Amino acid sequence: MKEYIAPPGPLQAALPTAIPINIPGLTFAQSKVPTGPAGPPPKSAPTKPKYKPPRLKKKSSPPPKYIRPSTPPPPRHANSSSPHRAPTGPKHDEGPHKRPASGSGGVPNPAPAYLTQALLEPHRNPQPRRILVVMDLNGTLLHRPNHRRPFHFIQRPHATAFLSYCLDTFYVAIWSSARPENVERMVSQLLTPEQRDRCLLIWGRDSFNLTKQDYDSKVQVYKRLTSVWSDPRVMAAHPSADSGGRWDQSNTVLVDDSQEKARSEPFNLLQIPEFVKPSDEPPNVLPQVHDYLNTLAHEADISRFVRRSPFKLDPNYTLPQDPVDNTA
Repeated sequence: MKEYIAPPGPLQAALPTAIPINIPGLTFAQSKVPTGPAGPPPKSAPTKPKYKPPRLKKKSSPPPKYIRPSTPPPPRHANSSSPHRAPTGPKHDEGPHKRPASGSGGVPNPAPAYLTQALLEPHRNPQPRRILVVMDLNGTLLHRPNHRRPFHFIQRPHATAFLSYCLDTFYVAIWSSARPENVERMVSQLLTPEQRDRCLLIWGRDSFNLTKQDYDSKVQVYKRLTSVWSDPRVMAAHPSADSGGRWDQSNTVLVDDSQEKARSEPFNLLQIPEFVKPSDEPPNVLPQVHDYLNTLAHEADISRFVRRSPFKLDPNYTLPQDPVDNTA
């Protein structure tokens, strides 16, 4: 997916100090006459000067009129019979995302305290713990091949088994930038009603506090994990909530295909390749994410470990074989 790049400032062009004027025929009409002392012409001289300006065969044409250039037609689609038909395809893939308005929160940066903590050395705990996994949907667990069919999704290989494991092993929150009605369809395809109830939260586009204009346009959104950590249900789910325990950068991971969305907490991102279609899918993506999450469960601070050892796909990874039963 293409990511948002803030546009440069406006450019100011210098105006020319003078505009040269060129009128056709003027050069010939102003030929120089030899200069010298003035005096009366000789008696034999004709009444008119000998020099005559050359006769032009054709009348000089006036300067051409300015014609406003017409707007060029949209490029022709390869499979279109009409030369004025715009290219077809989902709007999601056309150009970069726009910068969010200040009313939508603008573009965040990591807090200094966050960076200070993430730059410390990682430390591994002997026993694993239940961490908080914030899961993306579209592009991570599913793919919508045709935006004209907004409720038709293709699951990433191993998606349901992977999500079921996460619900059994960790705390899971679902956060998608899709509209709520699309989130509802994706969740219904992936989870049973019982599994859905076990999710700490299920958020869609309406959770980003966007302005109405940004909500309805292709704007870059940012998943500020502080919004998740301050949610009452998420706070209450912490295993040590009664004694002051809280969710933070040490125990939370965001699984997403977009690096830009994790701009506020970059070292809590487990970034995976965007799922576009099964034929382009690297082998065993989600099983490798499964193993990496198990590694994070042993870390005292997830942000420190991810900064030092971010997630990378292993092209030689193979699924573990089921144990062979020799008792039969």
